[in-house]
Amino acid sequence: MESHLLTWIVFTPLIGSFLIMLTPKAATDKIKWIATAVTSIVLLLAVMALFRFDPSQSGFQLVQRHAWIPQFNVQYILGTDGISFPMVFLTAIMSLLACVASFNITERQKEYYLLYLLLETGMMGTFLALDLFLFYVFWEIVLVPMYFLIGIWGGPRKEYAAIKFFLYTLAGSLFMLLGILALYLKTSPHTFDLTVITQTGFDFGFQKIIFMAFFLGFAIKVPIFPFHTWLPDAHVEAPTPISVILAGVLLKMGTYGFFRFSYPLFPDAAMWFRPAMALLAVIGIVYGGFCALAQSDFKKMVAYSSVSHMGFVLLGLAALNSIGLNGAMLQMFTHGTITGGLFLLVGVLYDRTHTRDLNAFGGIGSQVPIYAGILIFYSMASLGLPGLSGFISEFMTLLGSYQYHKFYTGLACIGIILAATYLLYMLQRILLGPLNEKWRGLAEINGREIFTLVPLMILIVVVGIYPSIILQYMTPTIDAMLANMGAILP
Repeated sequence: MESHLLTWIVFTPLIGSFLIMLTPKAATDKIKWIATAVTSIVLLLAVMALFRFDPSQSGFQLVQRHAWIPQFNVQYILGTDGISFPMVFLTAIMSLLACVASFNITERQKEYYLLYLLLETGMMGTFLALDLFLFYVFWEIVLVPMYFLIGIWGGPRKEYAAIKFFLYTLAGSLFMLLGILALYLKTSPHTFDLTVITQTGFDFGFQKIIFMAFFLGFAIKVPIFPFHTWLPDAHVEAPTPISVILAGVLLKMGTYGFFRFSYPLFPDAAMWFRPAMALLAVIGIVYGGFCALAQSDFKKMVAYSSVSHMGFVLLGLAALNSIGLNGAMLQMFTHGTITGGLFLLVGVLYDRTHTRDLNAFGGIGSQVPIYAGILIFYSMASLGLPGLSGFISEFMTLLGSYQYHKFYTGLACIGIILAATYLLYMLQRILLGPLNEKWRGLAEINGREIFTLVPLMILIVVVGIYPSIILQYMTPTIDAMLANMGAILP
């Protein structure tokens, strides 16, 4: 197993899908525990990979390479480094916790968990594939189960949200496919091998065209303004566990694409696009913050906060220096844990009250003190309280971007003020003030729901106090990438 560890990480959920397929539809408890066991095994495999991963190395590790379609030089290549491994670990954690949170799903459970495990295979493959053809296959695999998970188990406007998500993502993916084909034809001999293409120099004009093709695919996934309009609809209509996966993992696939493909393959185009990236980052941070502040729907508020917080990842990417890129990578990880937790908390409240209207609550902190304490914790982490992981990641991106563009950095700080405003306003409307008598006797958060939240809280505190626990994996790879791009390390 150890010699094919990454393959087991990618395809164990697919094996679980087949097991569920063979399980009788009426055996719902068995189906749930198969899915939970499979996601637990994937997390265990990720921990095994953690012990085998050497954080001091900047190159790819645990690489597996086999011929797949030799006629077109397509290979099955998996590998991980300091850019992909934190995302693999995040995906494993979020998949397990969201699976446990899925126990509230009561309709068509067999189909739900089958699609859920297929989704995990697609996400893992996306982060581990080092062949562009293989990467695109996994990238598209993610799209199909997510479409059905939103469209079948979502809210009242689920069909609209699912189709909008599908069309937006597919449109961006087609541009990226054209870019992949252009890279294949440009290299000699023709290859999809990322490690080979990275060593191939391309002229500036070609870099700009293909960079923009990849940009459209990744920008929609992040999402970057003005490609973001699918996100609030998808979040609001998706069932809670799928919102957790969407915010915790899927959005990171877009920014991961910039780190893995756009910057190493097209360094001159990345420098050329740097001012536009910084401008789009600042627009996303401020616009997302104001939109979140305007929401009365709890879930939509958290969705727009994702647009704002992912803007800090773009700001770190625009910085193009070591501290900015490390901050951007760390922000990807911390945003996944914090916002994933916030969506879980939205689900806990909605399951009991069947409303997400922030103005319909009031004073429930006295009724559900444990829930209130956890909600305050995640809110403080999201607004960037020092000592929690949200602070250090945003601080690093701001520090890195300050070295590039002071004005944009100053504008980005508005987003921090907005985050404090909409999160504290949310806490006031839900927890404080006179109790709305409608919620007297509201049930406290239960043990299963606490189980889905506490591991993320531990991560938030540990990373907030000792960020090197993750940065030690990222920094060598990012510094090597910058050196290959010809950038000057600070």
